[in-house]
Amino acid sequence: MNGPAPLLQAEGLVRRFGALLATDHVSLTVMPGEIHALIGPNGAGKSTLIHLLSGQLAPDAGRLRLMGRDLSGRGQAARVAAGLSRSFQISNLFHGLSVRENLMLALQASRPGRAGVLRRRAADQGLRQAADSLARECELDAGLMERPAQTLPHGEQRKLEFALALASRPRVLLLDEPMAGMGPEETVRLTALISAMRPRMGMLLVEHDMQAVFSLADRISVLVSGRIVATGTPDQIRADPQVQQAYLGETGALA
Repeated sequence: MNGPAPLLQAEGLVRRFGALLATDHVSLTVMPGEIHALIGPNGAGKSTLIHLLSGQLAPDAGRLRLMGRDLSGRGQAARVAAGLSRSFQISNLFHGLSVRENLMLALQASRPGRAGVLRRRAADQGLRQAADSLARECELDAGLMERPAQTLPHGEQRKLEFALALASRPRVLLLDEPMAGMGPEETVRLTALISAMRPRMGMLLVEHDMQAVFSLADRISVLVSGRIVATGTPDQIRADPQVQQAYLGETGALA
């Protein structure tokens, strides 16, 4: 009996920057309810691959399917509309707007045909209630809703960005180093939040925090010099000699 079909399927993605082969025929899948982690040494091509999947960069070769639909050649907006969303390595917020306004903007952008200025959004109680519901879902403190995003502690900014990525109700979420710059307690809280979202979507997680990766991931792929050298369960990856070799000099990243 056949198992479930992949939500996301990348096939042979190639991207060159001059003579540099940044991604070398990369293929991977994200299954329903799965957190598939992508790890690798600095410069391995992880961010390039995320850009290719999200539509920020166009590949030189290869294809991308989401729920069986071919998205090759489609831009970022079309991919978000199809159910593919992402968070960013560096916080990507409207810093001068409040937390609620950031959420309302993201929710409005996910609703076709709902144009208008901020005053109209503020008058839309349904949109405001949806923003508050999304904030609760992502464990953002209700007391922060009127604060400018730029005044939030770093951990709360990352949670807000995670909420913005969820505004379009994606089927697949690309997480680009969500723990970057977080302290241990903040990392634990965001790890729990990401894990709680697992039943709703598939996720591709790029992260340097190996404790978070091995805590969250159902499968892990290892990218080295633009090529995936291993894919397996966390236990399989931890024991793989090729992976250990790739991480030599990374201060025992897989220990």
